Formats: sequence, C-alpha cells, structure tokens
Amino acid sequence: MASTIRLIAGLGNPGPRYSGTRHNAGSWFADGLARRLGEAFKDESKFSGAVARSGELRLFKPDTFMNESGYAVARIAGFYKVQPGEILVAYDDLDLPPGTVRLKRDGGHGGHNGLRDVEVHLGSRGFTRVRIGIGHPGDRDAVTPWVLGRPGADDERAIRDAIERVLDVMPMVLAGDFDKAATELHTESKPAE
Repeated sequence: MASTIRLIAGLGNPGPRYSGTRHNAGSWFADGLARRLGEAFKDESKFSGAVARSGELRLFKPDTFMNESGYAVARIAGFYKVQPGEILVAYDDLDLPPGTVRLKRDGGHGGHNGLRDVEVHLGSRGFTRVRIGIGHPGDRDAVTPWVLGRPGADDERAIRDAIERVLDVMPMVLAGDFDKAATELHTESKPAE
C-alpha cells in the first residue's frame, strides 16, 4: 500500500517577475490546492518557502530558485520527518504538451533541474510527481527563455485547465487511492486542440 501524502511541494521561481511563467506551473498547482482546501500560504523562513497546512498535510512553495528547490524541500521534509514516499512534487514538464498532466510514482528527473535537485537532497527518487505539460519550444537552445517566459493565452488556459483536472482527483490521491486517481486523470487528460 502506498504511503499517505503528507507534503506537497509546488516548484517554481520566487517573486512576481516569475509568477506567470511556465516554470511556475508547480506553484500554480500548489496555489490551486490551497484555494480548494481553504488554506493560505504563510512565509516560513526556516524552510526557505511558504507553507499552508490542512490537518496533517502541508503544502509548500520553496522561495529558492527552481534549480535549488531540493534544499528547501528536504529541509521541511526533515523537520516534519516526512519520508520521500509521503511527498508529492508538482512541476512543469517540457515533454508534455500544454493541457496534459500526469501523476507518476517514483522515476527519474527527465532532465528537469529542479526535480534533479529534489532527488539529490532527498537522497531518493521515491516520491510522487505531478507532471504539468508546458510544451517544448522545438529547439534545445530556446528552452531557458521558453520556461522563463509567459505562455500565450491558449497555452496558459490549457495549462490551468490541466491543473484543475489534477486538482479534481487530489481527494483520491490524498485518500490513498493513487491508481484510481491516475486512471481517471489520464483517461481525461487530453491536450487542448
């Protein structure tokens, strides 16, 4: 049986300059979940981020830059004695088109530097992921400006709709029914046309 999720980290870059960028899709997810749970984030400097709490569940948005997210995630996980299997990390994914979202247990970082840093600092790949598709610019050299740029209106709508779909299945994930949640999400998760 899978562990209960006790910590959800939404990865992104800090500050208003980056808040609307593709790289902050994980933060958008965390904000949406906090809103649905009726909770608000509070800055917690000892964890290098903002925390919202709903019962035993903590939502976390690191205020470190994306590629240094692991330190902050490991710090809050260590403080609350949260094991990797009890962590869910939400992040932007270049390999999925806008409008696609995937739930995944374990796995690699897929070249995502923020996720790589989380793996390094946790010393494990054994956590759950929410992969939020942002699309790929088509050229490796254009990746950095792409992830740090704001999506066009259609892509942003598709990304935010995908986040809403995963938020719809989060009660199942939090109740321990990952497989049912993933099946429902992946059956419905179609990119916008």
